[in-house]
Amino acid sequence: MDVKATVLAILQDLTGEDVSGDMNVNLFATALMDSMDTVQLVLELTNQLGVNIPVSEFDRSQWDTPQKIVDQVEAKLQ
Repeated sequence: MDVKATVLAILQDLTGEDVSGDMNVNLFATALMDSMDTVQLVLELTNQLGVNIPVSEFDRSQWDTPQKIVDQVEAKLQ
């Protein structure tokens, strides 16, 4: 399972942008994502990768870049 590729594909679907060239772009500060996109991101991560992300544990500052999302998902899969 390629977590990075899956996360990037989900982000591209949600944002309409290929963010693979800048893994540290802040998805919220640049308005690429909003709260509705966040919900969809969590659902897609659960569906595609089997990752359980309780809303109570979702801290936007820890999920605001593609790299942080990959890191968080990989940590939850271990």
